[in-house]
Amino acid sequence: MMNGRPVAEEDLHAYVDDALPTARRNEIEQYLKLHPEISVKVEAYRRQRDDLRARLAPMAEEPIPPELNLARMIAARHRPSRMPLWRSAAAAIILLGTGGVGGWAFHGSMAPQLTGVAALAQEAAYTYSVYSPDHAHPVQIKATNRADLVNWISARLHSQVVVPDLSKAGFRFMGGSLVATPQGPAGMLMYDNDHGIRIVLLVREMYDNIDMNTSKMLPYVKGPVTGFSWAHNGMGYSLTGAASPDILHPLANDVRAQISPTI
Repeated sequence: MMNGRPVAEEDLHAYVDDALPTARRNEIEQYLKLHPEISVKVEAYRRQRDDLRARLAPMAEEPIPPELNLARMIAARHRPSRMPLWRSAAAAIILLGTGGVGGWAFHGSMAPQLTGVAALAQEAAYTYSVYSPDHAHPVQIKATNRADLVNWISARLHSQVVVPDLSKAGFRFMGGSLVATPQGPAGMLMYDNDHGIRIVLLVREMYDNIDMNTSKMLPYVKGPVTGFSWAHNGMGYSLTGAASPDILHPLANDVRAQISPTI
């Protein structure tokens, strides 16, 4: 509570979105200094916001379809139509409501959606592209607080999370974060080496029956980003980085052996 006014969840989200008046923003900043555990949660909100922006950025750069061009919509409205008036009005409302960049972003929901391990591979690539370039705060909890990180992620994923040891391959564990995916929360574990290469292990629950128990490893390559993803006992894993498959594949096999030694 600040100056007799409680800090609500809405205040925290407005703070992350830079939507608060200056006076209230200053109050929230003082509140966060006194409550570091809430500050951690706010930082997670900020990362989720940045993650969503990164995911939607490619769509925002796409041209607006001709069907959503305002001039064409107005011209079509003045043309005689055989549709009943109420149906024509409803169609116009739908088009106007989905116009512009925001509306065109909706087209992705009508495209075929990836599922299973393929979806996990794409989510891992997105996560890597968002967090690995960050040199100030790439992870929420550092390796020095490994136990807290493991307990936090394990509780959210309803499964005991293992932090693989990749030191023999020259990769140090940096720490990790809890991140958002379209399928729910996921744990992100980050590593780096002496050559400036960072890799990310994404782990989450699997909800697609076809893939949730398979141990088959699926490769993923898009531009400089390579990934290897698999599932075992209802959990999905994806190791991703800007490294060649020759480097990443043995690391993925090592990770899988440490997490699921029975495979």
